[in-house]
Order: sequence, then structure tokens, then C-alpha cells
Amino acid sequence: MKHEDIISTNGKAIIETESLPIKLWLEKDQVEEGALEQARNLANLPFAFKHIAIMPDTHQGYGMPIGAILATKGAIIPNAVGVDIGCGMCSLRTNLKHIETPKLKEIMGIIRKTVPVGFEHHKTRQDETWMPERKGELPIVEQEYESALYQIGTLGGGNHFIEIQKGSDGYIWIMIHSGSRNIGFTVANHYDGVAKKMNQDAGEDVSQELAYIPETSAYFQLYWNEMNYCLEFALANRKLMMERAKLAFTEILPEVEFADFINKPHNFAAEEKHFGEWVIVHRKGATRARKGEWGMIPGSQGTRSFLVKGKGEAQSFESCAHGAGRIMSRTKARKTLDLKEEVKSLKDRGILHAIRHRKDLDEAPGSYKDIDEVMANQVDLVDVQIELQPLAVIKG
Repeated sequence: MKHEDIISTNGKAIIETESLPIKLWLEKDQVEEGALEQARNLANLPFAFKHIAIMPDTHQGYGMPIGAILATKGAIIPNAVGVDIGCGMCSLRTNLKHIETPKLKEIMGIIRKTVPVGFEHHKTRQDETWMPERKGELPIVEQEYESALYQIGTLGGGNHFIEIQKGSDGYIWIMIHSGSRNIGFTVANHYDGVAKKMNQDAGEDVSQELAYIPETSAYFQLYWNEMNYCLEFALANRKLMMERAKLAFTEILPEVEFADFINKPHNFAAEEKHFGEWVIVHRKGATRARKGEWGMIPGSQGTRSFLVKGKGEAQSFESCAHGAGRIMSRTKARKTLDLKEEVKSLKDRGILHAIRHRKDLDEAPGSYKDIDEVMANQVDLVDVQIELQPLAVIKG
């Protein structure tokens, strides 16, 4: 039986026109139609559990919206984890309370020399002790392992960044956003292909963008092994970049000390207990926010980021947003945003930024949602602990 949309107790829309409800942590008219259609597809999956949760930073992705949480029983969807398995954030506090702009420029210069960005890799193999231990059958990881030794400690492209920030706690922080590089991409594409073939061979009527692997298949455990390796690789990748950032700080400011390392992935699947049942929770561009659990919600390179603690909200599967979320596509940003205005806005705020050419506008602040609105829409999900103002940014 079909129903019209209704309004939930937290003032956000619940869509009840599909097999399962879709719970939105923003108003329905704030979600692009493409993302809504993808959410509807999720809600009609036969193995989806309870409801679909859509975070306030949501926008259209591939198969599943970015900023969505899907719980399943008996199946895993590679595209509901995403191609950048383990993509996430890490933060580190310094003991510095101020940093002069010339010193900051020197530090950023050293980081640029020691951390490859975009499609660049290291020219030499990195120390293998940084690589996660290989456990269980890992056919794609084994295939890509040697290449990954050149990729660990590299930023990648798109919205990945290294940012130096001033916290509301008075201290200078370092924040890094990156993922599992080509090893995660290769694992994701391989198992998405496996899932598509399995579903086709079985005559399954499932969107090819949401091809799934049933837990009865041997491929389920293989994907699970490789996904978890990529999660660990993504963490190791961020840790190595953070080590290079620390060395840059130490070279310019020898008295610096570091503390309070925080790590949070936002592209992963995990077996968790929700509403009294064990399910596989897919978070694609969403951060786990159990009660008291630390997390990071970055803005754009011109706006605040937030260190938060989760409230453990059951209705969001103990999750929250992973950032500001895009308000326009990369192509639209490059075509419509004004380069001079975006640069002036960052310059007026005293931010050492990464916008040099029109092609960089896809990561300009104007291409992202208002982070304050995103945060206002999830007061039931997280408590803000520290606000972080950007000082200097390196973008992929």
C-alpha cells in the first residue's frame, strides 16, 4: 500500500512510498531528484533492513547516494561501500597555539614535496612495515600489493586534502582526508563485476548499479577480506601522510609536540547489531557515531570543520554526515563559479588555499553545501566538541 510522505518527530521528512521507509535528516526539497531516486531503489531491495537513512550532506552517487546508510541481511553491495574503500579522515592536535604565515608556508612546501597528490605516486617503494598484515585469501590485494607500496602515503585527487587548522580549543590541528588509492578502487571494481555477473546468471531483477553478493557465496568472504584489508590500508595511508606532515612541522618548529590522533572511515561495511538484529551496515559517505565516539565532519577549504562525539542515535544506525556534501557537480562548478570571487573569498579569510585555475573550482567552497546548515540538521546525531578554522590547505 502506498502512502504520501509524512513528517517525522524531528521535523525531517520520512518517505513512505516504498517497501521500506526512507528517513531524511534534511527537508525533502533539499535533496536532488537523482539522490532521491537512488534512495528509493535502496528501499526496495528485498534484503534491505528496517529503513534507509539519508544524512544532511547527501548528494547523488553511483548506485547509492553519498551520505546514505543501508543495513542489509544476507547480502553485501560493493557499490554501497564505494570505489574508494576506507576513505576517511584523521586529525592530530599539536601543542602550538599560533603559527606565523611564513612558517606555515614553509611547512606546506615541505608537505607538498613529501606527499604526492593527484595521480602521482612515490618514485620508490615505501617501507613495507607501513603495509597492513595480509590475512586470509586476498587475490586482488596480492595482485596489487607491489604497486600499493608506491601508493601508500599519497593523497590522491578530488576532494582529498591536507589541512592545517586552528581549533576553538586554542590549538593548531592537522586534518587529512584520503582513502585506499588504486588498491581499493581495483578491489571495488572487481567485486562489483563479480556481483553483476552473479545477479545476471541468477536472473535477479536488481539494478546493475546495486549488484550484490549473497552471504551464501564464496565471493562474500573474499570481498569481506579484501574490503577490510583496504580499510586498514586507507588508515595506514593516512598515518604515513600524517607522519610526513609531522616531520614537516618538526623541521620548521622543532619544539612542536603531537597528541590526540583520531581516525574515522566513511566508506565501509561492518557487521553491527541494530534494532535487536545483526545486520551488515553499509556507510557510503557517512560516519559512524556511536554514543561518545569521536568523529570528524569537514567543511570546504573555506569553511569550518568539526570534531564531534556521536550520540548513538538508533534511527540513523548510529551514524552522521561525513562532510558538507556537494551542492553542484564538478563540471557545473567549473562552468558556473567565478574564479576571482572564490579566490578573493579565501584570501579575505587569510587561508592559504589550493585554487589556482578554473579546473580547481570543483573544490571551491561555492561547490559545497553550507556546513552550518548540515550541522544544524544533525543536532540529534552528534555533539560538537571542537570547531576548526582552516589556515592552509593542500588539495588533491
